Amino acid sequence: MTRKSQVSSSIRLRAERFFPGGVNSPVRAFRAVGGEAPIIARALGSKLWDADGNEYIDYVGSWGPMILGHADPEVVDAIRRVAEDGVSFGASTLSEAELAELVVEAFPAIEMMRFVSSGTEATMSAIRLARAFTNRKYIVKFEGCYHGHADALLVKAGSGVATLGIPGSAGVLEEQAQFTLALPFNSIDALEQTFARYKDQIAAVIVEPVVGNMGCVPPREGYLQKLREITRTSNSLLIFDEVMTGFRVAFGGTQELYGVTPDLTTLGKIIGGGLPVGAYGGRAEIMRMIAPLGPVYQAGTLSGNPLAMAAGIATLRRLKRDRTKIYSALEKSASALVSGVSQAAADHGVSLTSARVGSMFTWFFRNGEIHDYDDAAKSDTGRFGRFHRGMLDRGVYLPPSQFEAAFLSIAHSTQDIEQTISVARHTFATLTEAAATSP
Repeated sequence: MTRKSQVSSSIRLRAERFFPGGVNSPVRAFRAVGGEAPIIARALGSKLWDADGNEYIDYVGSWGPMILGHADPEVVDAIRRVAEDGVSFGASTLSEAELAELVVEAFPAIEMMRFVSSGTEATMSAIRLARAFTNRKYIVKFEGCYHGHADALLVKAGSGVATLGIPGSAGVLEEQAQFTLALPFNSIDALEQTFARYKDQIAAVIVEPVVGNMGCVPPREGYLQKLREITRTSNSLLIFDEVMTGFRVAFGGTQELYGVTPDLTTLGKIIGGGLPVGAYGGRAEIMRMIAPLGPVYQAGTLSGNPLAMAAGIATLRRLKRDRTKIYSALEKSASALVSGVSQAAADHGVSLTSARVGSMFTWFFRNGEIHDYDDAAKSDTGRFGRFHRGMLDRGVYLPPSQFEAAFLSIAHSTQDIEQTISVARHTFATLTEAAATSP
């Protein structure tokens, strides 16, 4: 099958005149997988259509928030009704407290919260707050965990257990990154050694409790509990970045799934029905340090904007109302999809390891379990790129990187799942034939 691409190509050339790489977010350029990225024109339910009219089964879902599927009628109606009264006021609105009540009901650890406009803004603000509350400088993050593009969080680790922060992007000053300690995910030894080395100096640990930004990597048994124990003992704060996992892996996120209560939580687009929104919140004594009650300043004209609030209320009401049915259906569909594609790979002799938590998953092109970034980095990215292009040409839209999680929605039908497995089987056959005939 060959996708039509003439219109998308024309639009892409036009975009390259104005945007670096022709895109407004790097992964959209498809540099990690090769080929030309389609220009998306519309979406409905589990499907996307590009500017050339090609149809795709979508497993990106705007990077997670489309848990109800695209253009859910209740969400669209809510946005339409509110838009008629104005889209932004830069002032408090009728619906902010209503959405906050729904969030707090799902996440009891959040006693007070603040809406912002993105996940990056939420994590950046939570870090600032943690440093102010503890009066400490250092933060701990983990290799392969992405918490947005704030300077202090764009850090990569060197060799050793814990390395002083090295900027992971040009333009990030060493002076800004030096207080960020990057550790291997899932290593209790690295954690204990770091807290011993920086005794009474660590303000917070921030973690994706189920990682989504090196592919889907679950925590080892007891690991999140250890994070809670060591931060509590050390008077440091524990921040769960649930921008991807909140309302996704369970109604109450990883906190419900694993029974661990953080001090602060960050949330993202899913609480706005996919619109630009984020939030951070936690214990009231910590949150009262935020202006105007305290000395930690953070503000935003679009924070709590009426469109995002309305879409979020419609989404969370639906998730709450049909909670058991929705999460049961997601678990069943995701299990069938992930195991079906994994079996297809095995049948064609393709090395593949699957990882899944709820409706969030990744197929890693390598053998063996994945516990941290070093494990994930050993994947065959070249073969993943060929797999991605093959799936795309046959109408399945996957994340354009080996190191990004994929997502399922309740709009994905049994037919979608079966078709995806069938497409994967054909694609694996093509990969195997190509490998057999290559010199």
